Amino acid sequence: MTLAKVQGLIATGGRPPIGHTLGFQLVDAGDGWAAFEGEPGPQHYNPMGIVHGGYAATLLDSACGIAVVTKLADDQAMTTLELKTSYLKAMTEKTGTVRAEGRVISIGRRVAYVEAKLTDAEGRIYATATSTLLVMQQ
Repeated sequence: MTLAKVQGLIATGGRPPIGHTLGFQLVDAGDGWAAFEGEPGPQHYNPMGIVHGGYAATLLDSACGIAVVTKLADDQAMTTLELKTSYLKAMTEKTGTVRAEGRVISIGRRVAYVEAKLTDAEGRIYATATSTLLVMQQ
């Protein structure tokens, strides 16, 4: 998948299979960056009554991965090797739409390094992530 294919996915709704399950979608992408948006709700709550950290991690991981995809050639693919997520603020159904935006910091023949942040409509940061991804030939 390349940037052109990523932009084609956005044009057709931008929802990967996991996006149907968790209610988020790819909304924007460019050379070396990508953004997903979702609206956390009670269906994403953990037993403590707040949005499960896995929801934030999934959006951040998705943004990191697609950011790398925008830099790949047609015969390349990627997979996450490592994702480190830091949680800064709890989300609830009152949080509203959140946006996870990932940006490629470095990409080589085999490894890419990406940073991402998850913010609300007012720009408050809820979580951040760094990710290392393996670049491979298909």
